Amino acid sequence: MISESEFGERVDATFEAVELALDEIDSDLDYETGGGVLTVDFENGTTMVFSRQPPVRQLWLAARSGGFHFEYDAEAGDWRNTRDGQLFRPFVIEQMREQAGLEFQWQ
Repeated sequence: MISESEFGERVDATFEAVELALDEIDSDLDYETGGGVLTVDFENGTTMVFSRQPPVRQLWLAARSGGFHFEYDAEAGDWRNTRDGQLFRPFVIEQMREQAGLEFQWQ
């Protein structure tokens, strides 16, 4: 398990990367960060919520398709789904496409 400080740094960097990618999308969406949560409200009325869970060092995602938990994988340099091992970035790209019809580009 990563340290609490590294966990905080990784989540902050992830939230910032998501926000930067959202800023590049030509869509009428809103997002807000506060209290360890990044909430994205899409044009179609749906919401996606990213939240940090410090006690278990996980990043959680609540999407229309369900709730998902991710732990940081230092070897992969990304968060990994605790359920099926899928990496966070491609997973979020697919969720954005399925939920809101967005072509989310994340470098």
